[in-house]
Amino acid sequence: MRCLVTGATGYIGGRLAPRLLAEGRTVRCLARTPGRLRDVPWATQVEIVEGDLRRAETLPAAMRGVDVVYYLVHSLGQAGFEAADREAATNVAAAAREAGVRRIVYLGGPEPTEAEVSAHLRSRAEVARILLASGVPTAVLRAAVIIGSGSASFEMLRYLTERLPVMVTPRWVRNRIQPIAVRDVLHYLIGCLDLPAGVNRAFDIGGPDVLTFTDMMQRYAAVAGLRRRIVVPVRPLTPTLSSYWVGLVTPVPNRIARPLVESLVHEAVAHEHDIARYVPDPPGGLTGFDAAVRLALTKVRDADVETRWSTACGPDAAAEPLPTDPQWSGGSFYTNVQERLVTATVPELWRVIEGVGGENGWYSFPLAWAVRGWLDRLVGGVGLRRGRRDPHRLRVGEALDFWRVEEIVPGELLRLRAEMRLPGRAWLEMRAEPAGDGQSRYVQRAVFLPRGLAGHAYWAAVAPFHTVVFGGMARNIAHHAETPR
Repeated sequence: MRCLVTGATGYIGGRLAPRLLAEGRTVRCLARTPGRLRDVPWATQVEIVEGDLRRAETLPAAMRGVDVVYYLVHSLGQAGFEAADREAATNVAAAAREAGVRRIVYLGGPEPTEAEVSAHLRSRAEVARILLASGVPTAVLRAAVIIGSGSASFEMLRYLTERLPVMVTPRWVRNRIQPIAVRDVLHYLIGCLDLPAGVNRAFDIGGPDVLTFTDMMQRYAAVAGLRRRIVVPVRPLTPTLSSYWVGLVTPVPNRIARPLVESLVHEAVAHEHDIARYVPDPPGGLTGFDAAVRLALTKVRDADVETRWSTACGPDAAAEPLPTDPQWSGGSFYTNVQERLVTATVPELWRVIEGVGGENGWYSFPLAWAVRGWLDRLVGGVGLRRGRRDPHRLRVGEALDFWRVEEIVPGELLRLRAEMRLPGRAWLEMRAEPAGDGQSRYVQRAVFLPRGLAGHAYWAAVAPFHTVVFGGMARNIAHHAETPR
């Protein structure tokens, strides 16, 4: 079975394509800018074609020989997105019918029930009607808030909860919402491949929990280890004002935040679960809200932030960030990166890296490191008193002053996880890389994942000192490696 995935560079499409491959399906991806898929791990396993749903002439070639079309695009964030989505859906409907496509699968939004609805939900409903009337059997999956790192709705929830321990909110935060984990959305999308040919209808999909937005913020805080948030709903905050407020507090662009916030004014609860008649729920049942949040946060809190991107197709990986996700997704993290060209070989540089800490010290401002250790002990932390087991060799899992050796690749990489008391989690990574001509390159990276507003305030307070301390550390490690022994 050949599947065409539109929106393969987007949030859902980028997660669906590799899972279709894992199911043994043949996958073609349609992208306006094919280069954006060049470096994804599965790029060589799919056929990538250039096209634009709003340019009807590009679609016949893309749909030639295709059995199922996944419609996973929207123009949210663009001016006049309703007209753009209407044109795209009309083009797809006509092209799919002419190409003899057997099925269209569309991931849309909740069915609006009020007379006045947001432009976002109105557009999603219009696209669904166009595709259902295409003459090609269509399955419309109507989902509310999708829980997973990279989902715009989830990112709004993440940033608001983490950055505001006290917030004044509009009254719609008490409206009911039935969120669904991204892994379950993908389960239903793949299951639609096997729908009977005569099925041409919409299905509501939602997780097992019906919550208010306030509930979701409080439960997110609990999973993330934050204190309970103080939420004060007030009447004057209109959706428009709320969207500006979200844009101010979070990195989610206002052009995206505004239509999403306007949609939250409406309750979004599944009215039926008919999809289960054709696609059984995942083994073990649908994912609860807390579990979905936990999955979304797990990889974000891993040490190797830049290599955390999922290359797997397992269901748990669906909640992780991908390289194609927007830059504002994935949660906040701060880094301090230092690089030095070292006129010494990699083994000589590695000897210094593996010898850090304990009596050998940290090669930069000993008093500053000592003060940090004293302050840590003052608040009940371990301080610098643990030292190191061996003056020359390190092993994964052992203590190193107020760090823990999390990963070591001899001659290449040392990664330390901080065990001092912090409002967040921190790592220090040191690499030795060959640079040619008997030289090497020292790459040092400190990473901090803040927890709540205190975490952001902490980094802002210490960032100037980090520049001095970590800069001196990199400079002195390079110099020490260059010193003959």
